[in-house]
Amino acid sequence: MKQPGAANDEQAQIQRNLAIRLCGINNKLIVMSGKGGVGKSTTAVNLAYALVEKGFKVGLLDIDLHGPSVPTMCGLAGDHPQMTEEGISPMVVSGLKLMSIGFLLESSGQATIMRGPMKHGAIMQLLADVNWGELDYLLIDCPPGTGDEPLSAVQLLGKNAAAVVVTTPQDVALVDVEKSLSFCNELKLPVIGLIENMSGFICPHCNQVSDIFKSGGGDKLAEKSGVALLAKVPLDPRVVAAGDDGKPHILACPDSKCSEALREAATAVVAFEGF
Repeated sequence: MKQPGAANDEQAQIQRNLAIRLCGINNKLIVMSGKGGVGKSTTAVNLAYALVEKGFKVGLLDIDLHGPSVPTMCGLAGDHPQMTEEGISPMVVSGLKLMSIGFLLESSGQATIMRGPMKHGAIMQLLADVNWGELDYLLIDCPPGTGDEPLSAVQLLGKNAAAVVVTTPQDVALVDVEKSLSFCNELKLPVIGLIENMSGFICPHCNQVSDIFKSGGGDKLAEKSGVALLAKVPLDPRVVAAGDDGKPHILACPDSKCSEALREAATAVVAFEGF
């Protein structure tokens, strides 16, 4: 068992490391969703690559501690990072620096069993122990909802942080998104805007668009909340295939309508002056 003094010294060192890491990061972007299944992680990965395309130095931290999906989406499932004297070296794929608790598990099927303070400590260490270097943007892929993980992210990141909230067009998703917006408002976290995912299905045969999940929901919520609607990303089967194959859609299909929409969102992020 650690003595109280030793535990305090260790905690103080983590805090110092955290401050050093954050000094090298200009802007922090928290990607949230009110509920699961809206394609938030897919959006976070592709939005990060859209920023890389614009010439920025970008990192992506996956803090979904129980269901990390970034390693699979980026073709790194089963890989582990290098440990150096400077800290944990982030994984790098096509110019994007990546870190996830999934890289630190023995296998992709291993369960992460933790709650409350343990989650806060794990997220702090992922920020403090990873040698991010100089970044223009660090994106944080949060699990859905307004629980421990997004709360810890906001508390730990401090200044120069803002949020993007991902939704789908149907009412059941929009109700939960309002809770995410309320969360940001209460914590005084600026919201850059909404991204409406699965906004119409593009038929691969006739190229016609069908509104499987209704339409106009993002526009209505944007008008009601006063938050900008950054982009409408259509539902394209190639997005799913790209994620399963470990190559993000914006790299696999750079000319698709989905990729164009994600670049619109990235342009809005760059133009945002509220960091």
